[in-house]
Amino acid sequence: MSPFFNAVKKNVLEQFPKEHFEFQESCGDEVILCEAKNLTALLSMLKTKHKCNFLMNISGIDFPEKQKRFEVCYELFSSSMNSRVRVKVAVNEEEPIPTAQFIWKTADWFERETYDMFGIQFSEHPNLRRLLTHHQFKGYPLRKDYPADRVQHCTEALPVHFDQPRTPESAVSDEGKDLVPLNIGPSHPATHGTLRIMAQLDGERIHRSTVELGYLHRCFEKMAETHPYNQVIPYTDRLNYCSAPMNNVGYCKAVERLLGVEIPLKAQALRMILCELSRIIDHIICIGANAVDLGALTGFFHLFTYREKVYTLFEKLCGARLTVSLTRIGGMAQEPPPDWTGQVLQFCDEMSQGISELESLLNQNKIWINRTQGIGAISAESAIEWGYTGPCLRACGVNLDLRKAEPYYLYNEMDFDVPLGTTGDVYDRYLVRVAEMKQSIKIIRQLAKNLPSGDYTIRDKDIVLPEKKDVYGNIEGLMNHFMLVMKGLRPPKGELYDKTEAANGELGFYLISDASPMPYRLKVRAPCFAIYQSFSEQIQGAYVADVISILGSMNVIAGELDR
Repeated sequence: MSPFFNAVKKNVLEQFPKEHFEFQESCGDEVILCEAKNLTALLSMLKTKHKCNFLMNISGIDFPEKQKRFEVCYELFSSSMNSRVRVKVAVNEEEPIPTAQFIWKTADWFERETYDMFGIQFSEHPNLRRLLTHHQFKGYPLRKDYPADRVQHCTEALPVHFDQPRTPESAVSDEGKDLVPLNIGPSHPATHGTLRIMAQLDGERIHRSTVELGYLHRCFEKMAETHPYNQVIPYTDRLNYCSAPMNNVGYCKAVERLLGVEIPLKAQALRMILCELSRIIDHIICIGANAVDLGALTGFFHLFTYREKVYTLFEKLCGARLTVSLTRIGGMAQEPPPDWTGQVLQFCDEMSQGISELESLLNQNKIWINRTQGIGAISAESAIEWGYTGPCLRACGVNLDLRKAEPYYLYNEMDFDVPLGTTGDVYDRYLVRVAEMKQSIKIIRQLAKNLPSGDYTIRDKDIVLPEKKDVYGNIEGLMNHFMLVMKGLRPPKGELYDKTEAANGELGFYLISDASPMPYRLKVRAPCFAIYQSFSEQIQGAYVADVISILGSMNVIAGELDR
């Protein structure tokens, strides 16, 4: 056990001497098992006494054969102690769990999602209703007895409606106001056809609002339960489709940790190059789309030229451009072609020039500055409460980047900086993303110039398929291929939460294996899911025109938001 977890264990036993707790380790993760009646007190203590200021994720799990059918897991992170702990509570089907949203604001949507998928009740939650599925949906799709192929259509839209206030003090008064209802989206270019913002206007300002999502929900997590581990990789492409390789890497990294294997250095370096290229094009899409929504069409066309250059690099590596499935559990899908790294370095030179031109277009542009500076500002404390990670958090001045805080692969050997903002407004988010593109180029150059030698994948016949020349050329290769396809990849029993620094923040995968060929449970911690929760609060009192500016700066990707 880590010193942090030992201190937690000591304080829990001192504060709750008559209560039952269990302290476990699972694949290196430190876990506390508690009863529902002690949950609120335990979570509050972990936040106040042990500085677990981030609630990163809440996951539900269904165990139909157990007396207490459901488990609910809370992933907590202390940024000052750089430590994590998981709290788990088991409950019966009709047993409610106390809400945690009065401890962390970000618990709101995580609890609603858990209710929506499993039917688990959270007492005192003011808005416990469906979130990702539609209001006519019957049943709970992530329960094990719900058929994966069952389809339920929605035949009518909900009228404009608003969430209940979290507390009486947070209620908004309508007294003396002539309010006008307004639908923004989902059929609106700036909402990507998948987000619905319902607002009440007091003149040209937003009096109150709420959001409706789920228009792109396809139950990725249910599909993961019905497909072998390697066949889940193409589904991860469709999470954040603006930076698909980052999802491939995050998922494969989690499975490899469950297997207890370390991929070769060459595969690590290639994954890092792909991730940093993906970070660049993700920021390109965010800045370009945000700019075009505000009228800056030139920046959009200028940036997308470089996005296509990255897609060409992906295409040369695997034949695909957008949804690439570049990784495999155990390493990469194939060796990079000759001089691929040379072409990557050439792109870095071109991209550096492109960033300079972008800065000359926007940094001192009066219209851009007026539409972004001071708009959507959020404090560091509030951002942490909402569960912000990534550029939106660093724009508030919070120095948290997993590549530095909890380095993986070769990041601890790289020379790069973490750009920070001060105000957390739309302009700072833009500046941070531009600076991050420069740092990504710096990382890519270090890796491409010194790409490690060796194999691009591990050669374990129980994990990785043999090459085609071996399948067609010798009986051993043919049998290895046959056995792995028929038997499937089978990690040992266990559970873990693994994370990477994706373009929008912490991308986490909570994975449970029951030693079968398919994940028993795979929960995705999508970065923009936590960030988008705060949208209604951010736009309250803002002009209607600023709604689009703030939304674009959050870089909400519907594929990972809805999953």
